[in-house]
Order: sequence, then structure tokens, then C-alpha cells
Amino acid sequence: MKIIETLKNVWKITELKDRIILTLGLLLVYRFGAQVVLPGINIDALGGLQAGMDGGIMGLLNAFTGGAFANASVFALGIMPYISASIVVQLMGIAIPYLQKLQKEGASGQKKITQITRWLTIGICLVQAPGYLASIPSLSGLSSINAMLVPGFNENMFYFSSVIILVTGCVFAMWLGEKITDKGIGNGISLLIMVGIIATLPQSFVQNMYSRLEGGNGGFMMILIEMVIWFLIILASVFLVMAVRKIAVQYARRTASGGYEKNVFGSRQFLPLKLNASGVMPIIFAQAIMFVPSLIGSSAWLKDTSTGIWMQSNFQDMFGFWYNLIFALLIIIFTYFYTAITVPTNKMADDLKRSGGFIPGIRPGSETSEYLDKIMSQITLPGSIFLALVAIFPAFIVKLMSVQQGWALFFGGTSLLIMVGVAIDTMQQINSYLLNKHYDGLMKTGKNRKAVAQ
Repeated sequence: MKIIETLKNVWKITELKDRIILTLGLLLVYRFGAQVVLPGINIDALGGLQAGMDGGIMGLLNAFTGGAFANASVFALGIMPYISASIVVQLMGIAIPYLQKLQKEGASGQKKITQITRWLTIGICLVQAPGYLASIPSLSGLSSINAMLVPGFNENMFYFSSVIILVTGCVFAMWLGEKITDKGIGNGISLLIMVGIIATLPQSFVQNMYSRLEGGNGGFMMILIEMVIWFLIILASVFLVMAVRKIAVQYARRTASGGYEKNVFGSRQFLPLKLNASGVMPIIFAQAIMFVPSLIGSSAWLKDTSTGIWMQSNFQDMFGFWYNLIFALLIIIFTYFYTAITVPTNKMADDLKRSGGFIPGIRPGSETSEYLDKIMSQITLPGSIFLALVAIFPAFIVKLMSVQQGWALFFGGTSLLIMVGVAIDTMQQINSYLLNKHYDGLMKTGKNRKAVAQ
């Protein structure tokens, strides 16, 4: 088969083979660390903590860390503090002139921005680590942390050592991600998140299958229907990630004298504008905002009022109606916001003008920028609605088909989109190595360059 031959070709390229082996090795280290429990924790007492993570928002956080959150692991914070720091630095780059200056300095500026992100990651970890440790008793259904510690282990010593270990674990995970990006294949940080999500998939599937078969909840036929729906959602997510609107671009032909001659014989290309240019960032932003209402509702001055009780009951259930309605609206809003700050239509128009390119029927310069901005606004609306529907689809699956909440998280939302996006990005990088070495690519667009040369 062609796919088997292509996979064999991957191992014929020494550089690509070494990068893949290094990537797999570092991912294995990360997964091993997710099973190492914090010193002082009684492993037999972890059952209550793991039970408190089943479904809901806690289940989503646990999925992002590959189960490390529920294991009270040294990697319990995962790589999410680094993601949060990256988002903050990116947003601050809009308002702070110093960061704007660094962004324009190329590689040297990016190096400084990376260093700022690292220090901010440590700061976020120092806030999140004590919060995580303080939440362990309540999530486990215990009165204090002492009930989870081995006999004779000092509580103060546990908090002090665990904060240092959790911060170090996050920094080490950040280092692993950066090494994968530099020396391996794919985006390291994204791969760490994807591997963590995939790690919880088999357990979630088995629990759901057990519920169907042993609990008399639909049997094998419902499992088959779920699998068909799951694959259809994956196909829809692939479409959402890959879909582009192609804008025809005409380039002036260079004459023998070195000048440009604008005519119909110039090379004709396309400018691809992605249907979902913002990726999963709107979902991540919206997900962070959705934690706020329940926190406000449980605050000291609202928790006993009717408003506070309503906010707690409706916004702690991530599969409820009001939660998903507000969630979907926030995703649409953030999609427009993030697309506006990440797709520089002015710069695109200037680059086209400098390279002798133009959109047929549109004047170069400001008119091209306005035209591109108009097109982006038109395609962002269906893209944002599609993204919102994919994000809230797990709620439909839970309500309509009584799917287990842990398994339902893989039917849409951030988890599925990250898995699809990272898988496509990694395949594209492997594909480029194969094409550069004159082999057939993994993807349908790949062409054997030997055949082309002949």
C-alpha cells in the first residue's frame, strides 16, 4: 500500500527519523512525569480526588494535563500556565509600546519576548500552585490536607515543598515543549497538550462503553452510532481548520530590463484567507471567562442569595443551557476580536504592493486593505458560528444521547480542535521533509518530485 511505502520513506531520511525519535522520547518523559505523585501524598487516598474530577469543568482541566491534575502529580499544573502567559504577552503587545518594538525586531526581539513569557509563567505558577494544593481537600471530599498525607508528614513542609515542585514541573514541561519545537517535529507545547488529552481518551471511552453494555443504556448499537457521530465531528473539525477563502492575486511580470509590466500574462496566484484564522484561542478565552460567574456566585456576599444560587447552579454545569448559550456568544465575539488583532490586512496589502502584486479590479494600497478586511469580516461570521457549534456540541451529546461526560468532551470543544489542529500541523511538517527529499508526501497534495523532474 502507498501509505506503508510512505511511512518507510520517513525512516529513510536520517534527520526526520532522529527528530521523530527525539519527539517521542520527550513526550514519553512528560507522560512518565504525569504519573509521579507529589511527595507526602498517600496514593491510597487519591481515589477521592480522582472521583471529584469526573466530568464538568474539573474534568476538562484534568484532560488538558493528561490526568496529572487528578493524580496530584509533579506535572499537575501541566503546560497551561505557559499558555496563559503567552496569551497575556500577546494581548499586552497590542497596548505596550515596548512589546510592539520587540515584535518588530525579528529574531532578537522574539528571543526577549520568549524570556518575558518564561518569567511570567513562573509568576502564574506561584499563584496557581498554592491554589491547587488548597483545593485538593475539597475536591477529595475531605476536611483537610492531613487526611491525604502519609502518617508523620508535616503539613507546612508539604505545602512548601509541593509549591516548589509544581513550579519546577511546569518549567520542565515548558523546556520539553521548547526542545521538541527546536530539535523535534511539530509544535512542542501543542504536542504536550494533545498527548495529555489523548491519554485520557481510552479510559473515557471504556467507561462510556461499560455504561452502555452493562448498564442497559443502549447497548452495542448506541456505541456504533456514537462512533459514527464522532468521526463526522472530526471531519467537520478538519474542515474548520483547513478551510480557506482563496483571493485571486495577479503579479506583474518582470521584463528583461528589470522593470515590471502589468498585463494578463503575469503569474496568477491566490492569497488564502482562513475561515477560522483564530484557531482555538477564542474557545480558550471564553473558557477562562466562564469560570468567573460561578466564582462570583459562590462569593461571600452572593452565595446565600437567589442570584448567587442561580449563578452557581447554572454556570458550574458545563453541559447546561445557560452555560453553553453564554459560552457560544463569547466564542463568536472573541473570534472577531482575535481575528482582528492577528490578521494584519494593512500589512498584507503593503506586502502585495511591494512585491508587485494586486487583486484584479482592486487598486493597490488602502483599497486592497479595505477589500481584504471586508472579506475577512464576511468569512469570520460563518467561521465563528461553526466554531461555537463545535465547542458546545458535547452538551448536545450529553443531553440527547446520555453519553458519559468524560467521553462527551471528545465530541467537540477545545480538546477535539487541539487534537485535529496539532495532528494536521505535524503531518504538514513531515510532509515538507518528504517532499524536500523527493518522496511522495503524506497528504494528497504531495507530489513525487522525481516524477516532476522527469
